Amino acid sequence: MRPFLIALQFLTILPVRLQGEFSKQDIGRSLLFYPMVGLLIGIVLSLLIWSLNGQLSMVSAILILAAWVTMTGALHLDGLADSADAWLGGVGDTAKTLLIMKDPAAGPIGVVTLLLVLMIKFVMLTVLVSQQNCWALIWSVILARTALPLLFLTTDYVRPHGLGSILKQQQSALHTRRLMLFIGVLALFSIGLFALLFGLLIFLLLRYLMERRLNGFTGDTAGAMVELLEMALLIFFVLF
Repeated sequence: MRPFLIALQFLTILPVRLQGEFSKQDIGRSLLFYPMVGLLIGIVLSLLIWSLNGQLSMVSAILILAAWVTMTGALHLDGLADSADAWLGGVGDTAKTLLIMKDPAAGPIGVVTLLLVLMIKFVMLTVLVSQQNCWALIWSVILARTALPLLFLTTDYVRPHGLGSILKQQQSALHTRRLMLFIGVLALFSIGLFALLFGLLIFLLLRYLMERRLNGFTGDTAGAMVELLEMALLIFFVLF
């Protein structure tokens, strides 16, 4: 249970207390439980949809979005804002991009990007709430977090120190591949081939952009990927 609790503590604000010390291996294994944390988040949000049944869709959607952001501690939104600022400010310069990403202050590009992503999520949630489509919301959250262990498996982490480097070093390639296969089969039978391929396409596109600019990824770009994948999958489920 220790790796699961580490994942829960890192990806949410739930009051998780770990007794005793935990090893680097436990941290590496926590990657395998990211999809499970996504499932937990999705279930909580779905229960909110159910409990708010009868309210105006826009009212329910904004409350669910607020709960979503609060439950995750805006962790990935922070990465999205930092990545957006760095991507524009560091055009053509890898070192400058990484330097800007370290700046805790959010610039105008970061703020505008956050607003756009949250507005799009709000509109998509309004539609899904009106349809009582909890399944689409749950799988959007799961697949976005499933992309994290896949990113760590297939891409270099560009910063030499920090949590990301420990996760990368201690990750089990065999168990990660088995996890990807398991989630892929479940998704195939739950949401269909096209949704799964669409999610994979967005992942590959974002990974390509990271490789082209940074020759790898950072914690901020990994967080940005989660937010953009969630947004893209919500759009897919609403449109198709």
